[in-house]
Amino acid sequence: MTVTQALIAFCIAAGLLTIAPGLDTALVLRTAASEGPKGAALASLGVVMGCLTWGAAVAFGLGALLAASQIAFTALKWAGALYLVWLGVNLILKPRSRFELELAGRVAAPSSRGWLVRGFLTNLLNPKVGVFYVSFLPQFLPAHVPAGPFIFLLAALHALMGLMWFALLITATRPVARALKRPAVVRRLDQLTGLVFLGFGVKLALVRRP
Repeated sequence: MTVTQALIAFCIAAGLLTIAPGLDTALVLRTAASEGPKGAALASLGVVMGCLTWGAAVAFGLGALLAASQIAFTALKWAGALYLVWLGVNLILKPRSRFELELAGRVAAPSSRGWLVRGFLTNLLNPKVGVFYVSFLPQFLPAHVPAGPFIFLLAALHALMGLMWFALLITATRPVARALKRPAVVRRLDQLTGLVFLGFGVKLALVRRP
């Protein structure tokens, strides 16, 4: 896989995963509806900062480990593959019928700065984000490319997609929120995301160390 092929494949997969409804989407939509675009924009920036922090930790810590150890590479490969397959199967067989926007709005933030901090901590304190990055990002690493910088580049691209998606959410809060209240929309998004996870889990299981 060349660098160009890796970037194209990652952008397609990460783009779909970005729009799949989750806690980040709930936080931004709920903030936009209750506090307005400024608070939602700060929450979005905080979420992206959390993603980049996880991305840096995974890129440089994991990159050094993968470069040094065949055992670590093999263990991570199978752990990541099993995790992605497990996620995929669950999303396909048990898709949600509801997307709860209220989950992100149980406690009001005290200030504009509070929304930035809240968005940041939403991701930073969620170990699932780190586990997902460890499982997902390395499989787009081309042969003979330094692992750390390239994985961080992928995390930065994912963060950029997140900013673009959040900007759309903030601009079109009401129509998007209405769409995400439709059971059929939520189920189809979950099932489509599950297929992506399943496919990449199988692909990861077949990868060999470059």
